[in-house]
Amino acid sequence: MKVWIPHQAGHALLGELPPEVTVETMEDPAKLPSPMAGVRFWVPPFLAGEEAVALLHELPDLAVVQLLSAGADAWVGRVPAGVTLCDARGVHDPSTAEWVVAAILSQLRAFPAMARAQARRRWAYDEVAPTDELTGKRVLIVGAGSIGTALRERLTPFEVEFVMVARTARPEQGVHGVDELPRLLPQADVVVLLVPLTEQTRGLVDETFLAAMRDGALLVNAARGPVARTDALVAELATGRISAALDVTDPEPLPADHPLWEMPNVLITPHVAGSVRGLLPRAYRLVGQQIRRFVAGEPPRNVVVDGY
Repeated sequence: MKVWIPHQAGHALLGELPPEVTVETMEDPAKLPSPMAGVRFWVPPFLAGEEAVALLHELPDLAVVQLLSAGADAWVGRVPAGVTLCDARGVHDPSTAEWVVAAILSQLRAFPAMARAQARRRWAYDEVAPTDELTGKRVLIVGAGSIGTALRERLTPFEVEFVMVARTARPEQGVHGVDELPRLLPQADVVVLLVPLTEQTRGLVDETFLAAMRDGALLVNAARGPVARTDALVAELATGRISAALDVTDPEPLPADHPLWEMPNVLITPHVAGSVRGLLPRAYRLVGQQIRRFVAGEPPRNVVVDGY
């Protein structure tokens, strides 16, 4: 049985595989390592584009697609019948949670403003001090999955109050339903988006959502760009009433002439929350486990159902 993976370094990270497994490197969908026949298990490139997705219907023996990303929105609804789609749930928990903590602290402690002052060689104490702080804030985490849980663990030492929101309420776990957002948003100092992009979450952050946020609140998007309506986001941020930290945008990449670039209350990073040096060891540990389960006839983990 053939397995295609996108990194040559991945071969050494998979662990011991059954002898009947042949692993080949397919970094570029335009340059296939061998004929498509016989490929049963495929790991597409991280954040793969349309060219990779188009291969789905050309691999005649494909049984499992194992993504390296936590989000599966580019693949949902496009996988042929009989093919199982799995995401990399758990792989990105540390890095994405770490990015969110860094983004929150950067914005609350005015690091972007001080970086701009540094570029001008300006000692800007009188302009930025006193800054805000994270201690004592109420953090609303929209997306109570594995990344949301990892974020809560990392923010706990900052003595913050948490409110967790999921697709449906889980009262026994203290998790609220998304239908409660109109009541919860006005009480939050920081709102973090960690939901997958589905038909239900597309445009979740609209004019009504943003208007419900309290004055001075911070919106952090580590989910997907289209979870927020860009026109509504631009309009609200332009007032200066709230601020934002965005690792994802819509469109993406963000055009050079987009108004978000010029807003002093917006921190933008180029979709890097999961792109860390520790990604490949964690990702291929999961891939190796999934391959061994497949060969043994066991059901894979992290199967994507209804976009989740």
